[in-house]
Amino acid sequence: MRLEFPSGLGHHSQTMRILLSNDDGIQAPGIHALYGAVKDLGEIHVVAPDGERSAISHGITLTKPLHARPFPPGGPPFGTAVSGTPADCVKLAVSLLLDPKPDLILSGINLGPNAGISVLYSGTVSAATEGPIMGIPSMALSLDTFSEPNWDTAARVSRALVEQVVSGRLRIAPDIFWNVNIPNLPYEKLAGLRITRMGSSRFVEKYERREDPWGNPYYWMTGELYEKGDVNGTDLEALRQGYVSLSPIGLDHTEHAAIDALAARPPQLPN
Repeated sequence: MRLEFPSGLGHHSQTMRILLSNDDGIQAPGIHALYGAVKDLGEIHVVAPDGERSAISHGITLTKPLHARPFPPGGPPFGTAVSGTPADCVKLAVSLLLDPKPDLILSGINLGPNAGISVLYSGTVSAATEGPIMGIPSMALSLDTFSEPNWDTAARVSRALVEQVVSGRLRIAPDIFWNVNIPNLPYEKLAGLRITRMGSSRFVEKYERREDPWGNPYYWMTGELYEKGDVNGTDLEALRQGYVSLSPIGLDHTEHAAIDALAARPPQLPN
């Protein structure tokens, strides 16, 4: 099938420098699928965590040193493995490891969706969020499955988006990032692409109490999806209907609709 995308502005006459990162780790299949999809679209640099860092949100490392090493050790170079978080990886790459700075940041391809409230917990999203913080266009790319991933579909969708940004057909404003979620379907069965809003559906956590072999208690988190509020036009609705979801997300978390109401009757401080 052929995906249709919104038009935009911008043109790049020079080779784009593209930074790849993720939260699944530099060894994860998703980032290798992404690299394979875009490796001929620019000058590609991979800087990613040296292991799994899923659901770490926007954590950064403050109390211990970061180590950055070539990956794989002793083999043909693929990228740089960093001992920190996804946000650490992007900060370190942009601030020190890459000169000049990248023109585009891609985070993913994540194993599992980052839609609804999951956006707030996602390490994949945090790496992409560093883009607008630093004024660099960025995308978070996630595949809607935790098993039997169709990396080919995710790679083809990712390439289609990146190709149009590189060519100048699409432009990502530097103060936002694109959160892209891809159905785990054969490419020809995708319904298309929708521009969506971030939903408010979330997982309701449950904790199971267990004991280790020495009788010490520990707790294992499970949960189930809870759909909250109106799902029309959301990322989750699009995924369920077989559409690629593209949500433009900014840094401002202010609920602007509440400002006037609060200003009309503001909280009082004691004299």
